[in-house]
Amino acid sequence: MTSLSTHVLDAVRGVPAAGVAVWLTRGEQRLTEALTDADGRVKELAAGLNPGDYRLFFDTGAYFAAQGTETFYPEVCLAFTVGAQAHLHVPLLLSPFAYSTYRGS
Repeated sequence: MTSLSTHVLDAVRGVPAAGVAVWLTRGEQRLTEALTDADGRVKELAAGLNPGDYRLFFDTGAYFAAQGTETFYPEVCLAFTVGAQAHLHVPLLLSPFAYSTYRGS
């Protein structure tokens, strides 16, 4: 079984993105949700994930709206596959008009 964490960095401002709503789904079922902390992290979004395909959503529209910043991406959805890993870390590097991600450690 696998645990999951995430981290959101505001790449334009060079600071952690605090207060971003994040939720995890499998199929059509929402499994869990949280807000990023002051360091832009959700240290344990989920635990005990079985192998399979999941989606991680970030409410980027609300984050940028709270700053008075226009964004092209009101939401970011990252699809990924859980295998036999003990832990997965899925970071998001965010700007109003681009984003990037990778499999972290």
